[in-house]
Amino acid sequence: MISIRQVSKGFTVQGKQIPILSIPSWDVAAGEKIAIIGPSGSGKSTLLHLLAGIISPDKGEIHVFSKPLHQLSEAQRDQYRATSIGYIFQDFHLIPSLTAKQNIELVLPGTLLLKEKNNLLNHWFQQVGLHDRMHHLPSQLSRGQQQRVAIIRALIHNPPLILADEPTGSLDWETAGELTELLLNICLTEKITLITVTHDLNLAERFVKRVHISDLNEAHRAGKAPTAPSRKELAL
Repeated sequence: MISIRQVSKGFTVQGKQIPILSIPSWDVAAGEKIAIIGPSGSGKSTLLHLLAGIISPDKGEIHVFSKPLHQLSEAQRDQYRATSIGYIFQDFHLIPSLTAKQNIELVLPGTLLLKEKNNLLNHWFQQVGLHDRMHHLPSQLSRGQQQRVAIIRALIHNPPLILADEPTGSLDWETAGELTELLLNICLTEKITLITVTHDLNLAERFVKRVHISDLNEAHRAGKAPTAPSRKELAL
């Protein structure tokens, strides 16, 4: 399902090229649930961005569902992301002036009949235990509840691949564990492949398969790669 071959990615900061990832080979089978662990700045998020088609590799090949992401145009990658990927962020990115239900309605196709849309929304809000909070604003929800809404947003199209970037990083330990189990159970039931980035080893232990970024990243394995630049550095 996912095939990476000889992929490298770097960023230019103040005129200097900084290598971040160098992955000789990595394969992920359909339906796998994988936690990618490693310290902050080690390239974990960059790897997710490559798999989502948000950025392109400098060199090498990335195939997802037989799609050659390294050859697709930006518009083609946008279409791939819209139809095949569900992305969950550490920050929930909910619109504060809209209710939980309205935040999800924004991502639904306009061609859905009203009854179909309501059935879909009811189903997913029940799935995450928020059916009684559909009409609440984000400010009226706890952080864990807001992340449950964000999980619905990622899953409601039933994408075959979910990419989660530190999805519990801003939650307390107990809530983080509950959200991780919820996500794992839903992806198992829906037969969705899940790749989660985390630096929390306790949460990673809940995954059957764990991969340390240094085991994928040749440069880090050799101890030569610098940490990924911050957003502030990239903006310079």
